[in-house]
Amino acid sequence: MRFLTTLFFWACFSLFLSAQALYFPPPDGSGWETRTPVEAGMDPDSVAALTQFLDEKNSKGFLLLQDGRIVIEEYFDTFTRDSIWYWASAGKSLMGMLTGLAQEDGYLSIEDPAADYLGSGWTSCPPAEEEAVLLRHQLAMSSGFDDSVEPPGSTDNCFTPDCFHCMVEPGTRWAYHNSVYRILQNALESATGINKNQYTRQRLGDRIGMEGFWFNYVFFSRPRDMARFGLLTLAEGIWNGDTLLRDTAYFRAMLEPSQPANPAYGYLWWLNGKSFYQLPGFQIDIPGPLVPAAPADMVAALGRDDQKIYVVPSRNLVVVRMGESAGGINPTASSFDNQLWERLNGLWVTTSLAKSAEAPLALRVFPNPASDHIRLELPEPGGTIELWDGLGRLVRQQAATAANPKLGTADLPRGWYVLRWRNGRNTLQQRILLR
Repeated sequence: MRFLTTLFFWACFSLFLSAQALYFPPPDGSGWETRTPVEAGMDPDSVAALTQFLDEKNSKGFLLLQDGRIVIEEYFDTFTRDSIWYWASAGKSLMGMLTGLAQEDGYLSIEDPAADYLGSGWTSCPPAEEEAVLLRHQLAMSSGFDDSVEPPGSTDNCFTPDCFHCMVEPGTRWAYHNSVYRILQNALESATGINKNQYTRQRLGDRIGMEGFWFNYVFFSRPRDMARFGLLTLAEGIWNGDTLLRDTAYFRAMLEPSQPANPAYGYLWWLNGKSFYQLPGFQIDIPGPLVPAAPADMVAALGRDDQKIYVVPSRNLVVVRMGESAGGINPTASSFDNQLWERLNGLWVTTSLAKSAEAPLALRVFPNPASDHIRLELPEPGGTIELWDGLGRLVRQQAATAANPKLGTADLPRGWYVLRWRNGRNTLQQRILLR
């Protein structure tokens, strides 16, 4: 009995120490503890190279938190600590957290039909099919609606019934349907009876010191506000002992695969380290993790023009990037994610955070966007080149007899494609746009 009591004590004490490992800045914004890169075990030259890379990639603000403390904080051109910028689709992850808070407060259940809050006839589907669309399906991007009514990354607000046409059974198909997410915000306001700006401040912002505002379904804030939300997520919904989200089952579900079609997507969060993933506008399973260079347990809020919140529990890291497009053409995950993580992995030289794995093989495709042809730079000659359209159809295939092959595309319809190279040992892919 004494042994069990002692074991229980040390288990609780270990959990206490673990909980105390994170630092939380005061909610009143009076200060934020910092740690120099050298104190964090980083190489100063690598930090300088990272800063230059961020500047070259049209960044406006960048923060890296380790154990909750600011290690790197950079602003570029006229952008300052107090400048406001948009989160784009990274705000989806904030809405994912707010929906969980609303469920905990008893305003809704994610198992409720969306029609309970949006009214009957909000879709063009027959009543029984409309009733089958749950709030959970909206969170998971698996409502089963036809997403071809809007282009990937569309910022248009289309809320008429024609925008929501039932295509397949909810939960069986993943599609990045922006209008489905945006009308979820309307459902939240309908359920709570509270304006979403007021609910965000009362339920979350005031308690963690996060300022910002919703405008036209997009959240705007300062970079440090974005970092506070990332730190709350790292701490599993607890801010310095103040538990904002007690529903641990919802929190876990939010950051786990929400449906089988795309295991890299939770409840409006992107998940790394899965065996395959899908991207907006595609019904293609792309093998491998979403961001190969990033830690497998990373979860991310990703937005258009490379707005980023990376949360890495295994390393107690939060990374935030705001700015213009870094050159990636995807509306969410882009080639910039991997480029950035390759540089982040090289920062640490004196701690276990340094990554010793070899850099992943790279596939370069140019020009991108393209018109009549594309050229490839392969890691090595050989293998097969495949071009897949947005419906998952193989539209072109040829042998890669050289390291820099050329693929004709002049006769293909304009739009998004996935270019895939296989050689029996490796499979690499790149999303391309023909226009």
